Amino acid sequence: MRRLGRLRDLLAGRMDSALTEALMAQLGAAKEGAWLAMAMLGGEVDRADAHERMRAIEHVGDRERARLVEELRHALVTPIDREDLFRLSRSIDDVLDSLRDFVRESHLYGVPRQVRFIPLLDQVIAGIEALEEAVRDLASRPSAAVQDALVAKKAGGAVRRMYQYELARILSGEPSAAALKERELAGRLQTAGMAVAQAADAAADGAMKR
Repeated sequence: MRRLGRLRDLLAGRMDSALTEALMAQLGAAKEGAWLAMAMLGGEVDRADAHERMRAIEHVGDRERARLVEELRHALVTPIDREDLFRLSRSIDDVLDSLRDFVRESHLYGVPRQVRFIPLLDQVIAGIEALEEAVRDLASRPSAAVQDALVAKKAGGAVRRMYQYELARILSGEPSAAALKERELAGRLQTAGMAVAQAADAAADGAMKR
């Protein structure tokens, strides 16, 4: 019956909305994880609690990625090329994984003055939100999706530049265990920013092929 419903949508000229829904759910989990990390940096959530809550968020993200992969097996018409959809989903998963590692290592390392990481995380969130707009536009407004992806790409680039300045600051001081911990945490956010940029590339590539 599900396949017949998909065939009806195909004949009506509609794309497979289940794929878009799974991507949006993945992005929702990534954004929730990013805001949890932001609350931790601001002192609204303690590190141990953030660590535990991130596990549940990661579980949701993994479940939605698995749903997308399963939907791809049955989809008759996809918003963009299947390979680009898979790349996009994988990169979104990488964003959440990097945020998970950031929260976990913050809990393990106990680095003080974590507010210094807020600007990097703010750009990660901006990138995720731009990716949400891109995914919404993929099926009906591919040209707008390309512009949305460009915004996300710029946010990922901003994270990289902020990381470089942060790294320069860390390396200008005396070598210490604390400095090494700060470098590792900043590196986790840089990795999240890189994953945002990779997701943006997948979305843009797919939209350009429409």
